[in-house]
Amino acid sequence: MIPVFFIAGAKELECSKRDNWLVALTRYLASEPKCLAIKMFEPNLDGKEGRTNSSRRIFLFTCVAAISAAAFLRFRIQSAHASQKRALGLTPPEIVTIVNFSDAGVRQDAVQVLKVVKTGDEWRELLGRGIYEITRKGDTEFAYSGAYWNLEERGLFRCLCCATALFSSETKFNSGTGWPSFWAPIAPENIQTKEDHSFGVTREEVTCRRCDAHLGHVFDDGPPPTGLRYCINSASLQFKKFA
Repeated sequence: MIPVFFIAGAKELECSKRDNWLVALTRYLASEPKCLAIKMFEPNLDGKEGRTNSSRRIFLFTCVAAISAAAFLRFRIQSAHASQKRALGLTPPEIVTIVNFSDAGVRQDAVQVLKVVKTGDEWRELLGRGIYEITRKGDTEFAYSGAYWNLEERGLFRCLCCATALFSSETKFNSGTGWPSFWAPIAPENIQTKEDHSFGVTREEVTCRRCDAHLGHVFDDGPPPTGLRYCINSASLQFKKFA
């Protein structure tokens, strides 16, 4: 006899808003065994053992496939919920280590601080549309249009979004590109880089360690001693002149 698997009274199964449907099903089967009717692997009365073995394999394969599909679906739902919570700022912010600097450019202690996390609407209201598109969406200001590309005063460049110290005028140079350029950050701990594949070109994006603001990109055509050129948007910076 071909194995038969069915659940009687399945209409009684209810999944509340708080429960994942897979959890609800597990709880239901555990609490209501009388509603579970399984008839399988019965002796072959016709002597056709091959049919029983085949049916058994089909049943086992179906069970494994169903469990795998349910586990995958649960993982996708949980991942989607986690992403939504991060976007809404509902999860605890990550703790990062940065180095503090006074407005005079004096290095202070390395400290652990909470990442600055805001929703897109909050950033947009705080920054305005143009700066929001650059700092939060990775856009780029036009060359020679920013406030600091030709600035020669001595001072400190902080992140516009969270005030973390990023660059000093001591490492600023004229790259001829129309964007503020530096051969080193003020502290490696205060920035982070990652590959950027936008526009079909692989580049190294530079972002603020504390708030993930897009700053610009770093290239390997800079002057000594690092040979690097941190090409940064003026719109991502706020300048503090040394007293």
